[in-house]
Parts: sequence; structure tokens; C-alpha cells
Amino acid sequence: MAKFELKLPKMGESVAEATITNWVKNVGDTVEQDETIVEVATDKVDSEVPTEVGGKIVEILFQVDDVVQVGQTIAIIETEGGEETLAPATNTVAAPATVEAVEKSVESAKETAQVNFADSDKFFSPLVKNIAKEEGISLQELEGISGTGKDGRITKNDILDYVKNRGTKTTETPVATAPQTKSQPVAAPATSSKAAPISVNGQDEIIEMDRMRKMIAHHMVQSVQTSAHVQSFIEVDVTNIVNWRNKVKNTFEKREGEKLTFTPIFMEAVAKALRDLPMMNISVDGDYIVKKKNINLGMAAALPNGNLIVPVIKNADQLNLVGMAKQVNDLANRARNGKLKPDDTQGGTYTVTNVGTFGSVFGTPIINQPQVGILALGAIRKVPAVIETPEGDFIGIRQKMFLSHSYDHRVVDGALGGQFVQRVAQYLESFDVNRDV
Repeated sequence: MAKFELKLPKMGESVAEATITNWVKNVGDTVEQDETIVEVATDKVDSEVPTEVGGKIVEILFQVDDVVQVGQTIAIIETEGGEETLAPATNTVAAPATVEAVEKSVESAKETAQVNFADSDKFFSPLVKNIAKEEGISLQELEGISGTGKDGRITKNDILDYVKNRGTKTTETPVATAPQTKSQPVAAPATSSKAAPISVNGQDEIIEMDRMRKMIAHHMVQSVQTSAHVQSFIEVDVTNIVNWRNKVKNTFEKREGEKLTFTPIFMEAVAKALRDLPMMNISVDGDYIVKKKNINLGMAAALPNGNLIVPVIKNADQLNLVGMAKQVNDLANRARNGKLKPDDTQGGTYTVTNVGTFGSVFGTPIINQPQVGILALGAIRKVPAVIETPEGDFIGIRQKMFLSHSYDHRVVDGALGGQFVQRVAQYLESFDVNRDV
């Protein structure tokens, strides 16, 4: 018999960890190669983890709701024949030491995994989180550190000073009594302090947020705290687009097997505007601006359960309208059916959200970090408008909509923010009604 370590696979660009949401198989179960063994969730999407080998599950190293780092062993599978795959070492003489090292790493991984930052109402920077994980600092300890940053945030120096003096202050404050964590669950103190609210009149229903809603709430608050949000609005005449789509949509569906909605037309205009004004296709890293090479458009999609997810159209500026329509439809369908892969939500450089789907005329969307801009598409409405002609002006019925552009005033001033949404409007209003599709 040989033993195989099932590790948490890479979950997409920049994703370093995932939460165990459900064990499909249990200890003692027999599994086949490529069979799903566990379901996990990142901050954007749920995913299934298949086993690379067939065999019998002999050990499960993490429980539901544990946070696991990419590359960590989550289960051990006993296979028929073959060599041990518990560690890189192949020398059987070194097996005892190897097993001991695995046990130590698993124990350390379990302690690290207990820290679930989503359970805290405080904002912690990625650097502070990484230091806390590396040093084995519990969430209760982290919340007890006095921050010297803006609004009391914990800075790098704050947590490093805490780590430096941690060993000398175990008798001064209860939050540093690390030896007790061996006999008591690390995560318990973080959750025990958050008692569920009580209905005063006995009639209100108390509903706990699900994991995705907690993540969305955290990201939205973090974005407002991080970026200086400013909005620009512009009204666009899309009469030509509406008429053209009505003329070609049936032919398009018969030929391509895809519906032609307005979304790919708008996405095409946004991608062109980003290509013209590349300083909107950036992100901020401290005091540095990261200018993105690729134009990857996020499209905010509402899920049946009321939550929100943002799948990404990669290299959107390189797609023609047919390709854009297929990408939009594919991502939207898989989002609604819970079939998105982790990589489908990664790497976005700019986001578009369609608030007009539910009749909103315009909105002020929150920036999807670490991007610096997001465009909201309002509802298309028939309105009376002044039409200018060589023979004079007259009133006519036109199809119009509002574009709402939220941008990060730290790096995008009003001139660029206004020029960008104006450029999108120009592409839409100059749409060629004679174009083929």
C-alpha cells in the first residue's frame, strides 16, 4: 500500500487560500481517480476538488469552515501498490522522519487555518494578514493589538512590535496566553464574542449572512475605505443600437445559437475606450501605479440567491462582437448555475455593472478593488429629445440611457474620469447601423 497526499490545488491567479465548505467523501470511503472529494470556496467562487488517484481515504486533515492555504495537504489517500508519495524523499530509511515532519506541518497548518479574517469587523491589510498567519497569531490576539494607522488600523510596524514583545507579555494581558491554545480551539473566542441579535418584539426573523454575503460586505467596506470614490454621469442616445439589434437579433440567434443582448455591444465600447485611455486600465499598489497590459473586463452578475459575482472576460479588446456575445452568455449562464471556475473571476482590470436590468436609471457603484473604475449601465428608456437637423430642431422620441462612472480619485482625476465615460458614449452614439455581425 502507498499513501498519497491530496493537496489544495491552485485556485486561480492571486488566490492563496480557500475555505472547506463540504466533504463529499469521508474517512474510509473508496474514491476513483478524478472523483470529487471536497468542495471549497474562495472569496469569489465555489469549486470542487477532485482526487488525482484512486484509493481509500485514510485521513482528513481539515474540517468544514477551516481555511486552507494553496499547496497544503487536505487528505491522505491509500492507494494500491506504488511508492509512498507523502513527501519528496524516496528513501524508506527516512520515512519515520518524513512522517514526523508531515505531522508537524499538518499541526501547524491546522493552527494557521483557524484564523478566519472574515469573522472580524476590522480591516486588516494583506501584509498584516500574512504576518499574523506566519507567526500563528489568533484572530482574538490580532483584534487586541492597538493600531497606529489611519482610523486605528494595524500597520506592519504595529504587528511586528507585537511579535517582538509577544513572549515577554504573556502575564500582562490575556490575549497573549498562547500555551492555552493547545487545549482550547483557537477560533472559538473569535465567534463567541458575536452573539446573534435577539428579536425585541419576538416577530422579527434573524438571518445569518452566508459566507459569500460576508465576503461581499467585507470587500465593499474595504473598497470605500481604500479608494476616494468620485462619479461622473453622461446621457447617451442608443437609438441606432436598439434599432440595429432588433433588426439582426433573430438572424444572429439562428446562425450562432446565441442570443444577442445589449451587454456585448456595451462591453465592446468599454474595451475600445480602455484601449484609447490606458490610464483607466490600472491598479494601485502602495505609492505605485500598475499599468495593465491586458484589458480584462469584469461583468457583475446577480445570482439567484441574491448575491453578486463578477466573472471576467479576458483580453476583451481582442474579441469581435460575435466572440464577445459568446463570452458574455457563457459566463452569465455558468454564473447562474454555479459552474464558474476559480480562474473565471480572476484578473479583472475594469468592471461593468448593468443596474438597468431592474429598471434603475443610473447608480453609483463601488469600485471592485484593486481596480480604479467601474461603469454602471442604466435602463434604456424612450424619452422626448431635441433632434438637430439642417432644416432646424424638432422634438422626437429617442432611446436613451445614463452611464455612471465611479473612479478612484487617488489616481484618476475628473478630467480622465469624464473623458473615459465620454469616450464610451461616443463609441455607442457612432455605432454603425450598417455593420455586419
